[in-house]
Amino acid sequence: MAASSTNSEVPYELPWVEKYRPAVLEDVVGNEDTIDRLKVIAKEGNCPHIIISGLPGIGKTTSIHCLAHAMLGPAYKEGVLELNASDERGIDVVRNKIKSFAQKKVTLPPGRHKIIILDEADSMTAGAQQALRRTMEIYSNTTRFALACNQSNKIIEPIQSRCAILRYSKLTDDQVMRRLLELCKMEKVAYNEDGLKALIFTCEGDMRQAINNLQSTHSGFGFVNAENVFKVCDQPHPLIVQDLVRFCQKGNIERAMSQLNKLWNDGYAAVDIIVTIFRVVKSFDELPEYTKLEYIKEIGFTHMRILEGVGTLVQLAGLVARLCKMNMKPELFKLQP
Repeated sequence: MAASSTNSEVPYELPWVEKYRPAVLEDVVGNEDTIDRLKVIAKEGNCPHIIISGLPGIGKTTSIHCLAHAMLGPAYKEGVLELNASDERGIDVVRNKIKSFAQKKVTLPPGRHKIIILDEADSMTAGAQQALRRTMEIYSNTTRFALACNQSNKIIEPIQSRCAILRYSKLTDDQVMRRLLELCKMEKVAYNEDGLKALIFTCEGDMRQAINNLQSTHSGFGFVNAENVFKVCDQPHPLIVQDLVRFCQKGNIERAMSQLNKLWNDGYAAVDIIVTIFRVVKSFDELPEYTKLEYIKEIGFTHMRILEGVGTLVQLAGLVARLCKMNMKPELFKLQP
């Protein structure tokens, strides 16, 4: 008895990404034009098959759930079937589970349809997609399909032609910042401005990652500042990378290499370093536009080689040398007679 009472006292905290997941379309952040279109569908009740495509963590699946809640109301639990990438979704599942749900009789509001949500639909096999196409045709009178995917071109053409395709764009820094400030207020999170900027830098428009990183930093350190955020995210610190780029701009290869060695000795992988260099250069105001474009070209070639498997310090050092060379006098490279 004593053990059970102890267990009952342990508070169970939901991840903030679930705790503050929007329940209505009005609360979804960003992509206002597309959300307005979904609101019209919810109001009129005439829902087509839908494909929503876009980057991870920008509200695709959440939007579909909000739409289903708005259309079905109390019948949501009965009238919605969700399958995501963690479920087996081969031909058998389409023929059995999806088909049996489509055939099931459910009491819904007048003019409404059952909704089948397929998350990460672009990871379905081609055979399963072919079987799904036929199922969509047969049960279109009673059931609507909503597919969320990262790349809509991985969905076969026959399914695309049966659906309204909505494309979600990446969330802006201002949109992510507003949402983070709301959560900080609700959860009484101690933070400074640099900490929130660091969260935005690490998430790259992915709201889910931003909220998870905020919660991890808050629960791990109690204060959200830049240093703590980069510890939690385990990414190369952009200030070190900024110094590296500045030294490259001055043609100071020794100092640039010392910054690179510092990152390498901290144990960061080559791909993490090159991605951070790219993101810093892309938004680095101290570089002239022409130099920035030349730097990005060289970084792109190095990134490609690292992704092909050559993730070594020599590869990164070669990049630093080429970036420094661009800003050094050509006479230095002439062979002496």
